[in-house]
Formats: sequence, structure tokens, C-alpha cells
Amino acid sequence: MKVRQLFVVGVVGLLLVELANVYFIMPMPGSQRMRSVDAAYAIYRWRWWLRAAFALVTLAGVRPAWRASGRRTRWLVPAALVLVAVVAYVANFRLAADQMFRQPTVLDMRPAATNKVAMDRLVVGVALNGDARAYPLQYIGYHHQVRDSVGGQPVLVSYCTVCRTGRVFSPMVDGRAETFRLVGMDHFNAMLEDRATRSWWRQANGEAITGARRGAQLAELPHLQVTLREWLALHPTSLVMQGDPTFTDEYAKDYAFERGTSRKTLTGTDTLSWRDKSWVIGVTLNGHSKAYDWNRLKRERVVNDEVGGTPVLLVLGADSASYYAFRRPDAATRFTLRGDSLVAADRAYALNGRGAADSLAAISASQEFWHSWREFQPTTERY
Repeated sequence: MKVRQLFVVGVVGLLLVELANVYFIMPMPGSQRMRSVDAAYAIYRWRWWLRAAFALVTLAGVRPAWRASGRRTRWLVPAALVLVAVVAYVANFRLAADQMFRQPTVLDMRPAATNKVAMDRLVVGVALNGDARAYPLQYIGYHHQVRDSVGGQPVLVSYCTVCRTGRVFSPMVDGRAETFRLVGMDHFNAMLEDRATRSWWRQANGEAITGARRGAQLAELPHLQVTLREWLALHPTSLVMQGDPTFTDEYAKDYAFERGTSRKTLTGTDTLSWRDKSWVIGVTLNGHSKAYDWNRLKRERVVNDEVGGTPVLLVLGADSASYYAFRRPDAATRFTLRGDSLVAADRAYALNGRGAADSLAAISASQEFWHSWREFQPTTERY
């Protein structure tokens, strides 16, 4: 290889490093359907060594390339260096996940009396140790993760609009409260990176999927996804997250995503059932998972079923947006609708779940896109 050809090798290598560092962990054509997270992590971890190596090759070849170029083509040498700089800037400061979706500069939590969030907006609600807080999807859908404390316990409230997954985890890892940043996505699900070991964690289930902590698991905390009106009916003294004025332009202004009327490629909803972008309610119990079609739940409003041998009850709220999941007392006890009430064994419960919440044990259930639930719960059954 001629010395001046080193310049071409170095430039191409630098471009490939920057592009690969973005391609595998962002929603690029084909990237999210590959089993490439380990390769992506290796490139990410070794990126500075790779940059240094190709930069040295570039420097070794830049003078010979300049001298070998004619007057009409000599401009290509500085142009190539400018191209590398531009690609590096765009990849690291424009396309980087934590630059596109930033954390709130201030977490403004207000009581209902001074809350400015519309009552029909969906929220992820958390109640611990007598303390309750609500996080509107229109805000956490942009931020992807919010760190807070509920009832004296640190919490990580997360949301991925591409999977429609709302999750609340304890950020405690190895006895310490860990800090995370959004690093990208894998199989259309947000990935978080911990500060201590730079391991990557999957937002859909809180599992570390690569890095020093591979196989570790964040503990999921109980939460509800309901309208703010329903949440405040359940928890009148709850605090409600307000939008950070810094990100007013980034927050969702309309209800298209929340109500399923959006048809965007990544975050839009398919109105038919059991399509990739169709909504399901997912439940996991005793090592078994089952998905429930949202369209069917809207028609039936109450579902009596079993998951992993445990009798369960799914209820759609009167607003057709809030949902609840409970353990049934036993397989023989079946709930039906009578007007605005749930009825079982001649006992009535409020349809919106408030009455049921007083007597029935709540279980975790998540509304998400079918492609997400199917990917991360590969043995799931369909109701």
C-alpha cells in the first residue's frame, strides 16, 4: 500500500466508526431487527481507541496524499477532513440519544390545586409508603426517564414511545442508587447506560443486556397507567409532574400518541388487532406471560382469565383509557358489569377500579405495542 493511500484508509475508518456508533443503537433502516447489541457495545466501548488508530493512519497519509494530488484535486484532502469532522459532530451531538432526548433541568411536582396538566392526559402513577406521584406521558415520553423519590424511596420512572412501555424501577444496584443515561435503543426499545460500569440496560424489563453487569435486574415497582383524573380520584393528595419550560417545544401538544390516532412509523398505532403496532395489555405471573388485545378489552371491558394458574381480572375504566388488573379471589369468582359497577357474588365494586382496589390485590400489567411484548416475552400466550 502506498503511503498516500493511508489517508483514504484513515478517513474511511473514521467515518465508519462514527456511523457504526450510531447506526446499531438508533432506529436506522434494518438496525433494530439485528441481534447486534454486543457488537454495538464493543464498538462503543472501543470507540476512542478506534478513533485514535484511524486518526494516526490519517495523519501518516495526509502529507503524501496532498503532494500526490494535482492542483484540481488537491481540495479533496481538506474536504475529506471536514467531512469527518461534520459526521463526527452530527453523530455525537445531533443523533446521540441523550442529546436528542434530554433530562429535565428541574423536576416541578405540584399538588392538584396548582397543577396545570389536563385531567384527561395519561399518567404513570406511583404510590409508595403513603406518598403518591403522577408523571404525564406527554413529558416522560420525551425525557424517556425521570429520577425522583416517592415515599422516601428512589424511583426511576421510564417510558419508551417506540414500544409504548411505561415502567417504574428501583434504581438501586449493588446497594447503591445508580444513575442512568439514555444511550440508544435495541429492538425498538430504549437502552439506558449506568454511570458506574457503563453497562446497558433494557427499559422494557430492567435487565442489563451487555457490559459488566450483564444479567443484573432492576426491581420493578408497582404503578398504574391511567388518566390524571382517575389517578387523583385514587390519590387526591398526589403530586403531579409539570413540564420543564426548557423543553416546551419538545413536549407532545396533542393527544395523538396517547389516544392511538397517530400513524407515525415509529410511534403510531395500528387500529387492527395483533399487528406489530397494535396495543395489548401484558401480564406476567408465576413465570407465565399473556397478552390481551386492547380492541377486545374495549368491547368486553371486563376479562376474567388465568395467567400461570392465577385467576386474574382486567378492567377497562369508564373513560376507555384507564385500565386495572387484579387477582380474582378464586377461579370460581367471576366479575360482570352491571351499569357502572363490577359485580361478583352479589357484591358491587366501582368500575373505575377504586372500589376494587380496596378489596382486590392489584397486579402489574402494561399497555404496549404487540411487537414489544412479543419480543421481550417470547413465550407469551395470547388471550
